[in-house]
Amino acid sequence: MYTLMRKGMKSSKGNAHDLLAGKADIISTVEFNATGELLATGDKGGRVVVFQREQESKNQPHRRGEYNVYSTFQSHEPEFDYLKSLEIEEKINKIRWLPQQNAAYFLLSTNDKTVKLWKISERDKRPEGYNLKDEDGRIRDPTTITALRVPVLRPMDLMVEATARRIFANGHTYHINSISVNSDYETYMSTDDLRINLWNLEITNRSFNIVDIKPANMEDLTEVITAAEFHPSHCNTFVYSSSKGSVRLCDMRASALCDNHCKFFEEPEDPNNRSFFSEIISSISDVKFSHNGRYLMTRDYLTVKVWDLNMENKPLETYQVHDYLRSKLCSLYENDCIFDKFECVWNGSDSVIMTGSYNNFFRMFDRNTKRDVTLEASRENSKPRAILKPRKVCVGGKRRKDEISVDSLDFSKKILHTAWHPSENIIAVAATNNLYIFQDKVN
Repeated sequence: MYTLMRKGMKSSKGNAHDLLAGKADIISTVEFNATGELLATGDKGGRVVVFQREQESKNQPHRRGEYNVYSTFQSHEPEFDYLKSLEIEEKINKIRWLPQQNAAYFLLSTNDKTVKLWKISERDKRPEGYNLKDEDGRIRDPTTITALRVPVLRPMDLMVEATARRIFANGHTYHINSISVNSDYETYMSTDDLRINLWNLEITNRSFNIVDIKPANMEDLTEVITAAEFHPSHCNTFVYSSSKGSVRLCDMRASALCDNHCKFFEEPEDPNNRSFFSEIISSISDVKFSHNGRYLMTRDYLTVKVWDLNMENKPLETYQVHDYLRSKLCSLYENDCIFDKFECVWNGSDSVIMTGSYNNFFRMFDRNTKRDVTLEASRENSKPRAILKPRKVCVGGKRRKDEISVDSLDFSKKILHTAWHPSENIIAVAATNNLYIFQDKVN
């Protein structure tokens, strides 16, 4: 049972008020940090909004803390590549948190070309009693200084500052689609359509190319890289997925350039289901390791698959996300929806998986009970503390009262980005410009 915890409405000022959405306000990525205390969203306008979970109140200890806006900052600006006459969008493609080492928080954010490392820190004290300058900051005449003062720290209103600590630029010719922090916490990789680069978090002026699938002649190009991720505990292992529906697992100990994969995960296509759209819908839009590192989850257009790392020939589990759209592929191709890139996430115990669909629906699959549920993130039926009702899609025949027919689905409303709290049943769902945070029902 999921109830709405807090609905954050992104506005052009980055606050949490209801405002008409512009294109810049469309959320493009959602990510919890390692403790789940912070939740970051990036949008098409290049902004990052960080929400912080409030502490539980003593009066109502059973009510868990809600998420409120903690910090808002402009991460990327629109740029223009004069050599190629190309506009570089400010849209945030991915955000990844680094593990917390001290009082400050660090996150990586990327647009199509540039990755930035941001530090988010708090300040609630200010120094007073300077010797060489006045309180308003002006430099004093040294000849007027007759006594030395000891500066003191005075309390002030809490300020949250975001500062760009590193800028990792000029590493990619093509658009960056994913970034992943390594478990050694010293390196991370950034991935574009044809190459994967390995960076040291301390070094901005050079990266190491670990995968390059660019052919000598671009006319021979048959596939592109769609996503990549490091193994959660083995710092030498990573996977990347392709537009041909395959996943390659590579080991950086084998060679400097990981042209040869160690394992290859691909499900052969059923010849009976072959159609004009087969190749498009088999393209993998997201790949995620389970928290325990044993399984891989991949999302293609119609399904979510769970793979055992020790079994390459077929997936362990296959879940149909919206199989009722098979008959609609032609119109989905015409309106470009067939190219939508849906993400998928695990819950903290790897027992439930979640992914998005159309009509602001999102799906959850319980791997143990094999039950699945369709829920809707919409402003009409989401009042705070209201229980989400399961939704059903009617494929044909008689439509029941609480069902919705396939023909009346709204394909402009889509859940592409979701996130799951690392240890609790709290989920964040991005529906266009609205962020919904749901939690498991609290008694």
